[in-house]
Formats: sequence, structure tokens, C-alpha cells
Amino acid sequence: MISRPGRYMVVAVTATRRGQAEPASSGEASAFRRRLLDGLAESIAAVGYRNTTVADIVRRARTSRRTFYEHFASREACLLALVADSTAQTIGQIVAAVDPTRPWEHQVRQAIEAWITRVESEPELIVSWIRDVPTLGDVARQLQHDTMEAFITMVRTLADTDEWRAAHGDPPSREMAIILLGGLRELIASTVENGGRVRDITETAVRAAIVLGRASAL
Repeated sequence: MISRPGRYMVVAVTATRRGQAEPASSGEASAFRRRLLDGLAESIAAVGYRNTTVADIVRRARTSRRTFYEHFASREACLLALVADSTAQTIGQIVAAVDPTRPWEHQVRQAIEAWITRVESEPELIVSWIRDVPTLGDVARQLQHDTMEAFITMVRTLADTDEWRAAHGDPPSREMAIILLGGLRELIASTVENGGRVRDITETAVRAAIVLGRASAL
């Protein structure tokens, strides 16, 4: 049986390992860091990551370039930290939304709806994660790996229930989880980029996840 850890991921520290400065551990430092991350998120929503500068981030955060560089080595490091933070929150919200005592098809719907609700709250950031982070090269590769592994673990852990096992046996394989997650990510990104409403793909996403769930038992 797959263990159910209290946290499904550790990617929130990845950005620090990849060039983020280490501020003193204090409430004030944490507050400034949060403001900088929020400033980047606001700028991404307004003009996109590629058009965002450090000056834009500090202006929206109402702080200084010096403060920025006390927390992050670069604009790229700030983005990686923001994506790691957002991913951790997304996984936490999905896990909290799923009732493991309900029929497995209902659990799938709960997970998909929670994910889409999260995406609707920050669609531009999700697209930036999918499109911009891979362009950062080696500095982002570990974060990409960590976030995908965290989602894979989440999927397999959520499926490790009596309801799922009664219908399908073991939880989906790692390979099946990758197919599911990759497809949903691309569907979400293309919908946002084309000006569509993410909420409108809910039924398609739920049906696809259920089909893959049934296929995993074959």
C-alpha cells in the first residue's frame, strides 16, 4: 500500500537549491518573500512572464531591488519558487477535496473539479509553469521533475483506496499517471491560451480520467 504522507511534495524548497538566496528565517523575511512572489504572480497575470522584469516585480511588491536580491538570485529563481509554492498549494487543495469513502468515479470528479477551481484562480501562472519554465533550461529541470513526481505520487496515493482496489486492483501505474497528468496539463494550457473557460473542460477531463482509470486495470 502506498503510504499517505502529510505532505505530498518538497518542491517548495527546490528554488532555493537552484539559486534562490537564503534569507534569515524570520516573519519579516517571510512576509517580504511572499510579497515578491505575489508581485511576480500579478505581473504574469498582467503582461506575462516574458515581459516581466525585476523592476516590475518590486514595483508590484512595493519593495526594493535590494530586498528582491536578498531573497532571490534572479527573476528565474523567483519564478521557480512561485511555481513550487503554487504546485504545493494545488496538490494540497486537490487532496483535501477528495473523499476516499465515495465511489472512485466520484473521487475522480472531486479531484478534477478541485484542480480546475485552482487553475481558474491563476490561469496565467499555470500556463507560465507549463510553457515558460521548460525554457529556463538546466536551472528548471529539477523543479519540473519534482513537480511531476509530486503529482504522480498524489494520483497514485489518492487511488490507493478500498473503493479503487475493489474495482481495479492496484493503483494506476506511474506510466498511466504520467499520461493522465500530461494530457490534462496540455488541455488546460491550450484552453487558457485560446481564450476558453477552463470550467468548460470539466466533463471532458472527468471522462478522460475515468477512461484511463478503467484502462489501468486491463
